[in-house]
Amino acid sequence: MATSAAGAVVILGSGLIGRSWAMLFASGGFEVKLYDIEQQQITNALENIKKEMKLLEQSGSLKGALNMEQQLSLISGCSHLGKAVEGAIHIQECVPENLELKKKIFAQLDRIVDDTVILSSSSSCLLPSKLFAGLTHVKQCIVAHPVNPPYYVPLVELIPHPETAPATMDKTHALMKKIGQSPVRLLREIDGFALNRLQYAIISEAWRLVEGGILSPNDLDLVMSDGLGMRYAFIGPLETMHLNAEGMVNYCDRYSEGMKRVLKTFGPIPEFSGATVEKVNQAMCRKVPDDPGHLAARRQWRDDCLMRLAKLKSQVQPQ
Repeated sequence: MATSAAGAVVILGSGLIGRSWAMLFASGGFEVKLYDIEQQQITNALENIKKEMKLLEQSGSLKGALNMEQQLSLISGCSHLGKAVEGAIHIQECVPENLELKKKIFAQLDRIVDDTVILSSSSSCLLPSKLFAGLTHVKQCIVAHPVNPPYYVPLVELIPHPETAPATMDKTHALMKKIGQSPVRLLREIDGFALNRLQYAIISEAWRLVEGGILSPNDLDLVMSDGLGMRYAFIGPLETMHLNAEGMVNYCDRYSEGMKRVLKTFGPIPEFSGATVEKVNQAMCRKVPDDPGHLAARRQWRDDCLMRLAKLKSQVQPQ
């Protein structure tokens, strides 16, 4: 394994998210130690990473200034936690989304790390105040929530524990920028963080519109993919408001009454069960059968689209 002047990063967990983080950190020139409890899982993960990097290089989509072989040489596996964390500047936990399991992992880390390494969780919804409760090194703890699939979607939400040191946030933010991600800072924790709160708001109204017989599942998806989503791929909802009028103040003067009227008509939180589930499932399965082969092919198509979109955005970004 090659050594790196950038420092060593440890990935705890070799699933999809862990493998993606490993590839991202290697693309930034970091030495990566991929930890898992079973050697076979590590072996499988390293083989998967090599295969995916090869395809990325062939398509011209490999991130970073290093070639595939150089990046692969930076990644190694380790099944001993104590050895894995030696010399690490950043530890990224990627075990399954189970509070007790994650707390157990961080309790183990808390006993063996020094006072400088960042302890970061990839959790998508568990609050830092629960994840890191009682840890000696709590000032070094943070949630860095990536968006699935992380290699293709650059956003990372950074959420602090109430006792997280400002330096921990600053270092993690700089690290994410260095590996090409787009970090955002949440100033305090909130259930669902930011991305999922926005996502769930869209999902709930989408569900109500289908459940209420307003439009079909396929037409509902078109509203996003060929409508709102095309805007939001380049600018967010607040800038959209700003540009759709003569600035934000003008937009609110024009449209606030209409927005409030419509928002008052929103229904209760859906149950996401019963006849509507079957209706939506049938529509989705007609588009993409829910067997592993079709789903994998569609995900690959999605990832290819995301990569092309990322390239386009970098080319058209205003100076």
